[in-house]
Amino acid sequence: MQTENLKNENNAKKSYLRKYREHGKRIKRIEAEIDEIRSMKMYPSMNNDGMPHGSSQNDLSSYAAVLQEREEELYREGVSQVQSYKDIAFRISRLEDQDERDVLFYRYIKGYDWWKIAQIMDYSERWIYELHGRALKKMEIS
Repeated sequence: MQTENLKNENNAKKSYLRKYREHGKRIKRIEAEIDEIRSMKMYPSMNNDGMPHGSSQNDLSSYAAVLQEREEELYREGVSQVQSYKDIAFRISRLEDQDERDVLFYRYIKGYDWWKIAQIMDYSERWIYELHGRALKKMEIS
């Protein structure tokens, strides 16, 4: 039972730590959507008849509204990412062991693979997993 509780607690901590990178993924997606919206406006609109037609005022206002909506969402997501970073970095910084802090930083802030973290820190992957487990056990998220 205690092992199950520890596993659930560690999964909750990992989920919490992944928030920062998830914001980054959503930001990239929104930026791609904005690029797509802008590129669509560079070409004449097409009606169902397949013939090009000039842009009407309605097309421009709807384009501007959609673009503004996506840009506002991008801003909000950026603010959320910064808040998430500050909170996660603070919690990581509270760990006493520098190696444990480094493992969590490289894994959850930088998004590095285990082998790369081991390479950077000049440890075996097995030791990196051990440090990660210790760090999760000690880290507080509530």
